[in-house]
Amino acid sequence: MSTLNVHGISLYYETHGNPEAPPVLLLSGLGGVGASWGSQIARFAGKYHVILPDQRGTGRTTRALNGYTTRQLAADMASLVEELGVGPVHVVGASTGGAIAQYMALERPWLVRSLTLSSTFARFDAFTSREFEVRRRLAAEWDRRDLLSSYSLFLFGPRYTREHPEAVVRWIDRAAALPAHPDDRRIGLARIDMIAAHDTFARLGEIAQPTLVLCGEHNFCTPLPLSEELAHGIAGAALTVLAEAGELIELEQPARFFTEVSGFIDGLGAPARMVRRAER
Repeated sequence: MSTLNVHGISLYYETHGNPEAPPVLLLSGLGGVGASWGSQIARFAGKYHVILPDQRGTGRTTRALNGYTTRQLAADMASLVEELGVGPVHVVGASTGGAIAQYMALERPWLVRSLTLSSTFARFDAFTSREFEVRRRLAAEWDRRDLLSSYSLFLFGPRYTREHPEAVVRWIDRAAALPAHPDDRRIGLARIDMIAAHDTFARLGEIAQPTLVLCGEHNFCTPLPLSEELAHGIAGAALTVLAEAGELIELEQPARFFTEVSGFIDGLGAPARMVRRAER
């Protein structure tokens, strides 16, 4: 458990697994907290060197009131990789994390060995824009637990909720129990505005890193056409659609998610070069 002072914030992060193993940076979704990866942390740590940050404004990272663009958050994460001297890393980004990962690949390409873009997007379409207009109104007015309960309808596939209602309730309970901060609502709205403004569509052809795109068949938060757009725009990208899954593939189908991502990473082999930690 460590912090890095960078770009006006104290960035909290954890590392797990063998430091000599291939490095994997796990970037979470809109909530921004590294711990939201749940059982995937131990799965990845059993095989890789895992870097697990809390994003700007979330978890144990500074509740900054500015800097909410996916480009800035990518710069935050790039600075972390540079500080640790472990790049190029395999970046696994879920939803908002995938948007951040795109900017890392575009603007710090030497730090990124591969991209896994799960349940994410290059830009919002008409459906997603309307969805997040509604979600922003809810975030501005509802209390945390009611808000999370409503979010669960967007995030979990209908079959998973039908067959595992207790797991969905546990997810709501854990997220609702996180420590509150007076600026959480303001920051939450800024983060929604951040992803609504994200747009790398015109630059997808510049991404040269090997890329795996994952999407659930029943993803109602960032639906399949957004993943198809990513896979079409990034040369050589592979698209895998997981049957019955919603937005949170990593929680709904944890074994399948890890198998898909680790198989992709392992198939790439060792990187050509490593970024070394700067001498102090």
